[in-house]
Amino acid sequence: MARLFQMNMSFFLNGKSVSVTSKTGSETLLDYLRLDEKLCGTKEGCNEGDCGACTVIVTGRDGVPRPMNACILFLPQLQGCAVRTVEGLSGPDGTLHPVQEAMITHHGAQCGFCTPGFVTTMAAAHATGETDFDAALAGNLCRCTGYAPIIRAAQAAEKLPVPIWMDEPPKLQALQSRDDVFCPKSSDELAHWYARNPGATLIAGGTDVGLWVTKKMQSLGPVAFVSHAEDLRHIHDEKDILRIGAAVTITSLMQAIRPMSASLHQLFRRYGSPQVRNAATIGGNIANGSPIGDGSPALITMGARLVLRLADERRALDLEDFFIAYQKQDLRPGEFVESIELPKAQARLRCYKLSKRFDQDISAVCGCFKLEQANGVITKARIAFGGMAATPARAYKTEAALCGQPWSLETFNQAQAAMAEDFSPLSDMRASAGYRAQAAGNMLIRYFHDLQATPVNIQEVHP
Repeated sequence: MARLFQMNMSFFLNGKSVSVTSKTGSETLLDYLRLDEKLCGTKEGCNEGDCGACTVIVTGRDGVPRPMNACILFLPQLQGCAVRTVEGLSGPDGTLHPVQEAMITHHGAQCGFCTPGFVTTMAAAHATGETDFDAALAGNLCRCTGYAPIIRAAQAAEKLPVPIWMDEPPKLQALQSRDDVFCPKSSDELAHWYARNPGATLIAGGTDVGLWVTKKMQSLGPVAFVSHAEDLRHIHDEKDILRIGAAVTITSLMQAIRPMSASLHQLFRRYGSPQVRNAATIGGNIANGSPIGDGSPALITMGARLVLRLADERRALDLEDFFIAYQKQDLRPGEFVESIELPKAQARLRCYKLSKRFDQDISAVCGCFKLEQANGVITKARIAFGGMAATPARAYKTEAALCGQPWSLETFNQAQAAMAEDFSPLSDMRASAGYRAQAAGNMLIRYFHDLQATPVNIQEVHP
């Protein structure tokens, strides 16, 4: 049983300040909206962050309005933020938001269940000037209207001014923590609290932990909401490396990565949905140790190193050495991922994701490659995969088969055989073992053609 406590917190809801008493720390925003505030426009669909029916707009510390899934947002994550639901999009006099008007004009709804989530996502895109609506709406699923009229509505509204009532008030004061649910203001505070509470649950974006509550009905016990630690949310440019705080969101990381690697930026573009990327953190993606997480294979290939912290003690290790076995990482009790050191020289990095859907789907195989050559001979090779083993892992035998060989299609074809020594993939609902093995080998050949400037992206290849 979770211990009961009283936590008073506050945030803005549809332009008005609200005070909330949290008893367990694991109450979701969706339940609060529907049960306490009776704002039932926000729908419960999948209750795991997939369908987008529960999308609300959250404006955080940086003042940028972003769509997020209310079903897996815990209330303490919202302290000092501003939240807008579909009920808060129209003006005080009832004037509709431009995207609401456009949805009516362009017949963008039939059953209407998904419509509030679409409209809030569209309103967030409208506020930030986003016009790639296929990408912006990738986290919202519709099963009856069809996407064409919804996209037309978004396009019709895109150049209209943002209503003045959508401006959010200034930030509220910081959350006052309790020992059962801790909201550290810094990594120092987190380190000392976690050393005293090594069995506690650390929550950053909650995109994984949220399902422990909504699907597994778990009581979390003591929790720490690490995204309140401001220094863990920063990215520092340190000449040859980027130092990335563990609580940096995937959305923020995408912006920092883009000048270094367009390929990795595109891989992260397929990480979940905008709603998920706006909450999920790179530290959480690494620390949960998923064998099919898309971030770790890329970062391993890039030569990333982790900085782990236990109280005042820090240690660094290569990311590839962090993963010991299935869901077992090299973490001592009370130790956490504080930051990631990422080398900036990544011009030859390429990342390829294979999944049943292009958007918002889990990888069957994720392969990341970085090979160097001099005078037509391969001098260095780093290759890592997700979905091929119990952990994200290097393809050491394949790397060895490539190094010292001429840069040629024949070399790459011959090196495919070494992958059978590196990996023995499993069959599951996403792919068979044989399919994974063949796909991984094909990715190696794709890399050769990619570096020869041959179009290999399915969205760019035309007959």
